[in-house]
Amino acid sequence: MRLVVALGGNALLRRGEALSADNQLHNVRIAAAQLARVALKHELVLTHGNGPQVGLLSLQSAAYTAVEAYPLDVLGAQTDGMIGYLLEQELSNLLPHGKAVVTLLTRVEVNLDDPAFATPSKPIGPVYSREEADRAAAEKHWAIAADGTGFRRVVASPMPQRVLGIDPIRWLLAHQALVIAAGGGGIPVAVAADGHRHGVEAVIDKDLCSGLLARELNADCLVIATDVDAVYLDWGLPGQRAIRHVSPAELSRHRFAAGSMGPKVEAACRFAEATGQRALIGSLEHIEAMLEGQAGTEIRRGRQESP
Repeated sequence: MRLVVALGGNALLRRGEALSADNQLHNVRIAAAQLARVALKHELVLTHGNGPQVGLLSLQSAAYTAVEAYPLDVLGAQTDGMIGYLLEQELSNLLPHGKAVVTLLTRVEVNLDDPAFATPSKPIGPVYSREEADRAAAEKHWAIAADGTGFRRVVASPMPQRVLGIDPIRWLLAHQALVIAAGGGGIPVAVAADGHRHGVEAVIDKDLCSGLLARELNADCLVIATDVDAVYLDWGLPGQRAIRHVSPAELSRHRFAAGSMGPKVEAACRFAEATGQRALIGSLEHIEAMLEGQAGTEIRRGRQESP
């Protein structure tokens, strides 16, 4: 079975943890142990988030004033290389000798007319207190939005239109490689008036890009691994309840937070509706049970909503 697994940021950094190399390596090793078992049974394409990492690089870049701060597409490429390296090495340590694990820096085309450029919404970087967020907004001219009990910088997040380099990914899969691609939602590029592509100051949502990638690869299943065990209705309220099996049409009738579960649900529904295949949302530690239909939320055409 061909799987596209989208790793949430919690696979690299737990909420509240310092953005240290040691913390990220520790979390990657935990994720790799889960993924390696799946990779022994299935054809695997792995994607991942990079919000905290690209935000940290942006802060470091802004602090060095001898040159202009690096743009987000370049910072995104840097984080993709770093995270891909960590995942590639730890997975290679666990998989049989000779099993190829390959990281591809993946460009993803976006539309310059996307309204997202006028309404920044994608959180990046660390979580700030209200006082820290207000100071950063005033000093750095950042857009700031609430994220849980704290605040984070938000940037433009245009809709992914096309994953570039899809043929090399198919070739690697045909040669039994585990492929890490479209990290951080891919490196955003757009076509200029002269027909040439150029980088864009934005961060693409990794779940929406993962869903697009899964459709273009004809994946049998899209798995969106996050830090909750399922999709919940009335999340955070006394009557919250998990959804176990649901159709994309039914799930689309509910509203979810734009900065967290919303893009995951949208990506899963788009994939399930377009392909007729399963999309799964849940905790990475339960991925094997999810694939067996015993955990998480399964989205599939024809499914009835069930608790």
